[in-house]
Amino acid sequence: MEDRIRARRSTLFARIKRSTTPVLFLALMTWLVGGFVIMAPTPPRDQDNICEIFREQPNWYDHAVNSQQLWGTPVATQMAFVHYESSFRSHIRPPRTRLFGFIPWRRPSTAYGYAQAQDPAWSDYMDDAGSAFATRDQMKHALDFIGWYNRKTHDQLGISFQNPRHLYYAYHEGRTGYRRKTFEHKPGLKKVADRVASRSLSYHSQLASCEQEFMCRKIYQVWPFCG
Repeated sequence: MEDRIRARRSTLFARIKRSTTPVLFLALMTWLVGGFVIMAPTPPRDQDNICEIFREQPNWYDHAVNSQQLWGTPVATQMAFVHYESSFRSHIRPPRTRLFGFIPWRRPSTAYGYAQAQDPAWSDYMDDAGSAFATRDQMKHALDFIGWYNRKTHDQLGISFQNPRHLYYAYHEGRTGYRRKTFEHKPGLKKVADRVASRSLSYHSQLASCEQEFMCRKIYQVWPFCG
């Protein structure tokens, strides 16, 4: 019986291969064997409005809330970090430097993904809290990383979760750099940190007007226990 099934499957594959282009054949084979490809979501159209961001990607709200509950960083601050780190692009890396002005060369850092987490920090996160399947190009894990990192900052440096400006300084410079106050000599970084703080505030205000949309929307969630 099993030999007969395999023979039928081989015949079906052969017929499809003869009647389709190579690209279509590959897509059909992927579907037939039960495979799938995870497509990265496109960046939100309106990145200035957290309500519109979550309307496009409601699961991002769930991930941010889970991170907030676990680690303490407010949803609005997490999303402000992602906005200024990657503009909500999942696979972004720093652009390569140019050798002699035109030859693509090394990247200035190992930052990658939504949170622009660098290899050493990501490795520490994976050893301490990350799941075995965590990746930097998935929003769920990027937000969890931000929450985890800020919790370490809060515990070690005493920076409040309500102080996104200084949380961002420590995130960008590292906690050792923050202790050395390296950010004080970087006017460009100060401007970005100010924008992060401002966006965190505006996201927080916007979310207050629409958050109810994203609560209790799943069949297993029952108000008021999911509020």
